[in-house]
Amino acid sequence: MTSNFDGPPVVFLMGPTASGKTAVACRLVDRFDCEIVSVDSALVYRGLDIGTAKPTPALQHRYPHHLLDLCDPGERYSAAQFRNDAQALITSIRSRGRIPLLVGGTGLYFRVLEHGIAALPAGDAVVRQGLEDELASMGLAAMHTRLAAVDPASAERIHPHDQQRTLRALEIFAITGQPMSTLLANQALSPAPFSVIKLILAPQDRSVLHERIAQRFRGMLAAGFINEVGALRDRGDLSLERPALRAVGYRAIWHYLDGQYSFDEMVERAIIATRQLAKRQFTWFRAVDDAAWFDSSDPGLDRQLDVALKRHIKVK
Repeated sequence: MTSNFDGPPVVFLMGPTASGKTAVACRLVDRFDCEIVSVDSALVYRGLDIGTAKPTPALQHRYPHHLLDLCDPGERYSAAQFRNDAQALITSIRSRGRIPLLVGGTGLYFRVLEHGIAALPAGDAVVRQGLEDELASMGLAAMHTRLAAVDPASAERIHPHDQQRTLRALEIFAITGQPMSTLLANQALSPAPFSVIKLILAPQDRSVLHERIAQRFRGMLAAGFINEVGALRDRGDLSLERPALRAVGYRAIWHYLDGQYSFDEMVERAIIATRQLAKRQFTWFRAVDDAAWFDSSDPGLDRQLDVALKRHIKVK
């Protein structure tokens, strides 16, 4: 548990995709006086339901979730926006004497909520359009090479295939004349003013998670995932460059609908991409300090969580 502050603590329930966080969170709400706040960069988008494993309306009716369906897939939702929204909710939930239970797999969101985020300039539509025009003519590799020339620290941190972050770093340089890395280094962060209990949920056996990922994706297909992507594609105003459509599975199905992949290839690529996401999440969460890890496949999981939380918060 992090530093001691007045008022109820905040619980972070973190973990890789398909680790069973939603089901565990609902059981914790049954046991403790909690309200669920989603910490997921895909669940904020309306219309991305099946492929993001968004809690169903029935489940949300029984266990309300905050920070779902905030924006259209054509819009952007930043880590800074999440921090502002989450802080407001946490203040409201704690004022009622309840426990904010923040649940999800987006490690960046957890980090900026706890430790703060540097203030960077807002986007400039004219600058961004110019960069996107250059991207179309020159390609992403050339844009990343340009970034390496003006901001080598950011270029080293941003993957050469990460179009969104490459363009954002170039946009910041164009607006301010300073490298994004320099701006970040020169700003003091503002840590969150509340205590945090950090729980990380993941199967100890990685093969168990891989099997869950495969089963869940096939279940999504049976539930209509292809039709969901088709509806987004048919809108005509969306493309795979939109941040919303970076959610795993959507790109593979989009390419399948475009005739670029066979059905079997689409399934294989989507499952591989989800496994890769889980691997990145494991790497992120291993770096989290002061966190307790729990094996999501352990039959005694509920009892272990109950013991861990009763040290800090009261049961209902």
